[in-house]
Amino acid sequence: MQRSSYWERVVAEGYRVPQGEALDELTTELVAMLGERDPHVREDIAYSVLHTWISEGVYDHLLGGLGDGLAYGLRDSGGADDLQAVLRRSYSALTLGAVVARDNLIYSLSPTVVLTWADYAVAWFLSEKDLRGWVPEVGWVHAITHGADLIATLTASRHLGTDELTVLLDVIAERLLKPADRRFDGLEDQRLAFATMSLLHRDLVPTETLEAWLERLAERIADSEPPTSPESPNRANITAYLRALHLQLLLGVHGTPAQDASATPHTPPAARSDLLIALQNALRAGSPWLYRQAVPLSPPPPRPTR
Repeated sequence: MQRSSYWERVVAEGYRVPQGEALDELTTELVAMLGERDPHVREDIAYSVLHTWISEGVYDHLLGGLGDGLAYGLRDSGGADDLQAVLRRSYSALTLGAVVARDNLIYSLSPTVVLTWADYAVAWFLSEKDLRGWVPEVGWVHAITHGADLIATLTASRHLGTDELTVLLDVIAERLLKPADRRFDGLEDQRLAFATMSLLHRDLVPTETLEAWLERLAERIADSEPPTSPESPNRANITAYLRALHLQLLLGVHGTPAQDASATPHTPPAARSDLLIALQNALRAGSPWLYRQAVPLSPPPPRPTR
């Protein structure tokens, strides 16, 4: 049994690191709690304490070891309790994102370390079968959402260049194209779009590559006739993602991991104009009976002269 009252006191006292306790043992206990069914223990205690300590630099000298342990948690294949296993994977991904975000600030980790974590993240994200968002009495499972958050943070890492970002772009597409048994119901479309925005703000992936990537998704939703039966989860999820990405690209976002959040206004991605056109074409092709085809704007009529 976890020492809930002990950790409640740590939270109540402002997340101060307990004196006289070994940090590695405390960390092992917290990481195990990331798989707890009780959302208060999992989120308000375990994740909250780990995130705070990571952000405040408590782990700066142990960042690599902490990340290794969290990356290992992505491989938890379950056993007696599959729900605990997916919670452990999901919240390990979320916490690993905090570790990568810390490195993005302090520049302490080697390329090999971060790229190894990225490999683990990709393998897990593409193989994850649990697409549930909210589960009564358990709270947010959020595996796909937390995976998107981790990808967003990885896209901002200085250790990932054009080739690695292109791989992550393909990973997002592969995740969306995989057979799905349920529609997104936990902001997965918006968080995947936000991860894509972070990648786009690096301005490293060529526009031609982006357009070819988008075409893969557009082909899956293209349909010339109105639906006569309920839309498949796959098609619904891809459409929701493309709509979310179009809106975020059109309006801009309040900051992505690839941007300096204090910089205002944010510079739009270099490929913004081309991608907006491609996204609009994809959405029109998905529902041609709903959206009219783009027409060039007519010049305004000449003003009357007196």
